[in-house]
Amino acid sequence: MTVGDAGDLPAGVTRREFDGRDRLATRGDPVYGEPTDGDWRLWDANRSKLGAMLALDFETGLAGGESVLYLGAASGTTVSHVADFSGPTYAVEFSARPVRDLLSVAASRDRLFPLLKDARKPETYAHVVESDLDVVVQDVATRGQAEVAVRNARFLAADGRLLLAVKARSEDVTASPGDVFDRVVSQLEDRYEILETGRLEPHHADHLGVVARPR
Repeated sequence: MTVGDAGDLPAGVTRREFDGRDRLATRGDPVYGEPTDGDWRLWDANRSKLGAMLALDFETGLAGGESVLYLGAASGTTVSHVADFSGPTYAVEFSARPVRDLLSVAASRDRLFPLLKDARKPETYAHVVESDLDVVVQDVATRGQAEVAVRNARFLAADGRLLLAVKARSEDVTASPGDVFDRVVSQLEDRYEILETGRLEPHHADHLGVVARPR
């Protein structure tokens, strides 16, 4: 993959002024009622974990044009932005209702491919998703988030990236978020080299962003 410099935004992502503040933006049709500025549309970091990682200057390695597997696409808020600047983008979502919305989002994005599948069962979409992908983006609100990431490592190129948002409350509502994050990162380390971690506040409470690459 082509890796961007530390802190750089991918090609196709910029900062533009919305509501008197410099905020992330991509070019594409609006999806969730976000403000626009000509062809550019606000990428709201308060509604997107990956957007928060970029807004907080995580070293994601994204340069633009990458092939992407997006796990937990929901109705398309974040993956629509990803498809605005990426190469082929496979969007996995388990629930049928949001996939109907996702299909509408994909209608104007010919690089976005919605899949009604369970991210915990990558064998069910391995025949569709290409191997040696540049990036896996994961935002799956379920117990066992590390296991999902490990199972889907099969799709990543050796120099690819995992960009993971860990939701503490989906793992364990009784444990402290810090303890949950430590446990998830430890579980990832058998399969991934951890490059960066950081909390996603103020955009998302009790979430940890993780950048990793396959071992």
